[in-house]
Amino acid sequence: MTIILPQLWSAYFRRFVLVLLTPQLGISQNLPNTQESDRNSIAQNSPSSQQATNSKMPGMKMPGTNEADLRRPAIDFVLIVWFSLTAISVVYVAWDAFTSNPELTVMKWGWLLVTLYTGAIGAALYVLSCQEPEPMQHEEFVKPLWKQTLGSTIHCLAGDATGIIVAAAVTMTLGLPMWLDVISEYVFGFAFGLFVFQSLFMRDMLGGSYLKAVRRSFIPEWLSMNAVMAGMIPVMVILMSRDMTAMEATSIRFWGVMSLATLVGFVVAFPVNMWLVAVGLKHGMGTVRVLGRGGHSLAAETERIATTFGEVPAPNASTHQVMKGM
Repeated sequence: MTIILPQLWSAYFRRFVLVLLTPQLGISQNLPNTQESDRNSIAQNSPSSQQATNSKMPGMKMPGTNEADLRRPAIDFVLIVWFSLTAISVVYVAWDAFTSNPELTVMKWGWLLVTLYTGAIGAALYVLSCQEPEPMQHEEFVKPLWKQTLGSTIHCLAGDATGIIVAAAVTMTLGLPMWLDVISEYVFGFAFGLFVFQSLFMRDMLGGSYLKAVRRSFIPEWLSMNAVMAGMIPVMVILMSRDMTAMEATSIRFWGVMSLATLVGFVVAFPVNMWLVAVGLKHGMGTVRVLGRGGHSLAAETERIATTFGEVPAPNASTHQVMKGM
């Protein structure tokens, strides 16, 4: 006590002298206050003070705060609404396509799959381009080139996107690296699109031989597939690398990313398919009554194959056999 008192008196004396010698202007801002500074420093460093500061400043980004965590509820809510609308859209398209639409069976499945991946947007495209407006009007309704192109793109997307999504779900479940995941998606997507949706389902229309169908479909499918991949892969890589949860096939965000990627793949592939349809390398939309570009006959389809590929389809090829092969 005898040591502390002289020190306190000395400190107060120094402050008194400074008050007398310091100019009046700005005195309140410039006076040293060691004790106050120490108290503030101790208070700021205490855990209770830090918690109070965090609660009073919600706009401040504090260490350990993950912005993705703050956005998760909103994103998940949006995806729940999106996939609820998707379920309704799929039921509607399936009901209309399989009960009243004279479109080829392979295209019915194509629309169903694409609507599953693209939700209400896919259903809207179906209504605008493929749903028969009146009985026996489908041929005239699907004649415009943009509708023919849309049908060709849907046919491609149904096979390629299915292969890509299945491959992504499997490889990510296995925990494979991203580069191997991308390669697997490309190979499986191209294989499923070419060997199943193109060659298997369309073999009778393309000459009756599966091997000939593979050969005739290879280049158009490869060009269209590359366009689909050019749209899908960047979306998947960018979004999944920013949110690791989206890499889990059991997460709703994984399917949200796949849905967005499929939409982008459709946009990129559309102009490529327009050119392929225009030059006769791919089919547009047709019906069980007529094939190819809306309104033309089986004889015209045979002539198109002969002109484009230099071959004549099997003489027993018919719309009935086409339906049997799908």
